[in-house]
Amino acid sequence: MTIEAHKSKSFQRMVNQSTYAFADGMPLVFALRWLYGIHQERIAGMDFMGDVLKASEEKQLSVFLYGSSPDILESLKLEIKKKYPDLKLAGMISPPFRALSEQENTAVVDEINSSGANIVLVGLGCPKQEIWMAQNSSHIRACLLGVGGAFGVHAGQAKRAPAWMRQVGLEWFYRWLQEPGRLFVRYATTNTLFVYLIVLQFFKKK
Repeated sequence: MTIEAHKSKSFQRMVNQSTYAFADGMPLVFALRWLYGIHQERIAGMDFMGDVLKASEEKQLSVFLYGSSPDILESLKLEIKKKYPDLKLAGMISPPFRALSEQENTAVVDEINSSGANIVLVGLGCPKQEIWMAQNSSHIRACLLGVGGAFGVHAGQAKRAPAWMRQVGLEWFYRWLQEPGRLFVRYATTNTLFVYLIVLQFFKKK
């Protein structure tokens, strides 16, 4: 997300204008500590989603799921029913991978609003989910929360990195080992550029 915001000013504005922007990865946590002395706790979408579901069950808030594939959503629905039996699931939509037409997007917004959902968990991945939330937040009568790839993990269809790897900032490496073909170019470019920008920011501060 940081690299996307660096490359696109319009995306940067979307992130900066959001109500909350969490430090989802340990590299961000380390950078904040190293550059500014800010001891920010990591708030990963995969952990955050579980907390939201638990709190929603306790507070009797309804949750809508938007994103991922139909099979992952079905598995996620079953897992939610097992772990949070009293949670009200307002609905779920698996959008097509392509961009939605204006008519299709309006239908999605109408379905979410008609469901009476209090919270919409959006699992489209970055930057797609941030763009969609920024474009539709003013039209949807619910709180929109982007959780990245958390749907697959909570559905039991993707494995999470061991705790020690998460703590030292190597969760990205674990994900790369699971999907090397898809993630190699992404990580080779974004991780390198991220380190470069952090070092550049360090010297700018001097």
